Amino acid sequence: MPFEHGTFAAAIFKLASKLPENYLELFAADTAGMLDQVKDEPQIGWVSGRHLLESKIDEETAICGGHLYLNLRKAERKIPSVLMKAICKREELVYMQANNALMVPSRVKSEIKKDVIEKHLMKMPPSLGGVPVVIDLSTNMLYLGTGSTSQIDNFIAFFYKTTNIEPRQVGIGEMLEEMFHTTEADLPVINFSDCPDGELNPGRDFLTWLWYYSEKEGGRISLEQFGDFDVMIEGPLTFAYSAEAQGAAETTIKKGGSPQRSAEAKAALIVGKKLKKAKFAMARGEDVWSGTFDADHFTFSGLSLPEGEEMDIHTRFAERIMNLDIFQQAMKAYFKKFFETVKALKWPETEKELQKWALERDSY
Repeated sequence: MPFEHGTFAAAIFKLASKLPENYLELFAADTAGMLDQVKDEPQIGWVSGRHLLESKIDEETAICGGHLYLNLRKAERKIPSVLMKAICKREELVYMQANNALMVPSRVKSEIKKDVIEKHLMKMPPSLGGVPVVIDLSTNMLYLGTGSTSQIDNFIAFFYKTTNIEPRQVGIGEMLEEMFHTTEADLPVINFSDCPDGELNPGRDFLTWLWYYSEKEGGRISLEQFGDFDVMIEGPLTFAYSAEAQGAAETTIKKGGSPQRSAEAKAALIVGKKLKKAKFAMARGEDVWSGTFDADHFTFSGLSLPEGEEMDIHTRFAERIMNLDIFQQAMKAYFKKFFETVKALKWPETEKELQKWALERDSY
């Protein structure tokens, strides 16, 4: 499963309170049902993090490396569209021959389709999908293995149903409230060019500033507990206006070895576009975290963690979740630096430096 090895998508959450002592019983009460009970409506429920067929949830199956590890599984039966169309067409031809008709009335077509579903649906194997979730029981941090907005919304609703706790996604609003007791309205609109779009978009402002900070100021931050980190923004790069309706609202630059140094990237900045999505690499010595950052949704895809040395599955899993925790703390530290920069008294001068960086940057 994704959190155990390789790269994965991730959205980061904070739980407002610790899980109740009987949390395993709560998740076990909402487990996914038997697959032979799946019909035309999706069946949603919890299974272990080990695989999508393990509906038993207890300390042995759902705890790995000291963390709660589950999947929210969705199972449903569907007749493939091509097969559905073929069977319906066959039955329609039978109807026309039996009734010496040149066409099939819409009412009859609906009845045929309904009959086809009743006769053939249960012959189809259920399709399975799962969204993995890890909860660090010591910090109340929750890591969800998806960047899909719909999957995130469905997960939050089902998690609340099970635990009566609503996870709060770590994003711009959450960090502003937690670290500075303020809201997005307290942030300025940042203009990276003299063609401003005039709309506040803190996620894109943060990512574009992070690009500037990495190129002009070295991209370094220091965390007392974890040491020094450096960040670099790489391609592909996706630019967009905050006001999406303006012109060619979105531009993605992939070509070449360094899209961030391309003339297209410079042109995007100059006309007032900001980074919406970009690949990044964050390093602490030989440890490297990398992936793609979606600034609008504050989610990550293709996220890669530093290589560990532990071979035992539980110890290795704990090490990877520790690296996830380090990553989210480093991202918060970069955002803290961003907020302090835009709220400083010398911000007007700094904003001019950002505009100069965009206008005069080398490109090819």
